[in-house]
Amino acid sequence: MSRVTRHRGGSTVGTLGLALGVASVGALLWATLVERRWYALRQVSAPVLPPGSKPIRVLHLSDLHMAPWQRDKQKWIRSLAAFAPDLIVDTGDNLGHERGFEGVEYALEPFRGIPGVFVNGSNDYYGPIPKNPMRYFSGPSTLHVKPSNLDTDELTGFFTRELGWLDLNNHAGALTVNGTRLELFGVDDPHRNFDRLDRVTGELDELRASEVTDATWPKDAEARGASAPTVPIGVAHAPYRRILDSFVTNGASMIFAGHTHGGQVCVPGVGALVTNCDLPRRQAKGLSTWTHALRVAYLNVSAGLGTSIYSPVRFACRPEATLLTLVPRDAQFDGTNIR
Repeated sequence: MSRVTRHRGGSTVGTLGLALGVASVGALLWATLVERRWYALRQVSAPVLPPGSKPIRVLHLSDLHMAPWQRDKQKWIRSLAAFAPDLIVDTGDNLGHERGFEGVEYALEPFRGIPGVFVNGSNDYYGPIPKNPMRYFSGPSTLHVKPSNLDTDELTGFFTRELGWLDLNNHAGALTVNGTRLELFGVDDPHRNFDRLDRVTGELDELRASEVTDATWPKDAEARGASAPTVPIGVAHAPYRRILDSFVTNGASMIFAGHTHGGQVCVPGVGALVTNCDLPRRQAKGLSTWTHALRVAYLNVSAGLGTSIYSPVRFACRPEATLLTLVPRDAQFDGTNIR
């Protein structure tokens, strides 16, 4: 009798082990073959414009980590032009291979003529390298091996000269979109400590001083859009707390960021396990708010569209772009919709 019991127990354990193995293989196949290519467009609105303003449709792209052979991703990005965005915000890590620019150029070509802004991530400077994914649980990743350099000048030249986008890497500038003046400022990649918040603050001071000067000359002000209502917007690749705090201190009412990949591998019902920075895990992706010194800004963190070519998995965290509509503050907030 005891021998039968042991036999049945061993059989049960073996069955459970087999089921767990099959489930693990199935999850891995899903994460590598299906979900990482199951692109989503997250649609959401943020009430940050002055009352009576015309809405502004912002296409937020991030973390493409583009390789030249990723044609499905490139074609999907191109298809987003059909939504006719008023502004493009690109929060970096566009390159994922030494020839990644080929794919980025093809993917973004349909957006010529649409105003845009961008900042860089570390993968716009350095090529990806193999990493142990478990190291992310010990804190934000660091560079231990010098990776290959990427052609950053080619990328930024395409953005600025071909697409006409504003370079916000430690810079500030202004655009008038749909009658609203957007005061835009950003930092170079905080994850590699390339940010210069002091420089951004200085450029903001100069920009705001010039706006006051322009306002004393009505004809010039009208031509430059300086007389339009102003909405400050901060842009960064990695949403470290010190960056978000500084942006809010500088008056940002809307902040865009990427970098986190939304956790990349999430647990259903739990969410992201890591953010690869000091951002709280509950804010690893999507629209939330950030409060600092009694001021509040909306924060949109994109889960991004790509992964490192050395860790091509996504689980419970679809690759995404965001179509975020800025609406007047007196408009009804309509939440989030994913297509």
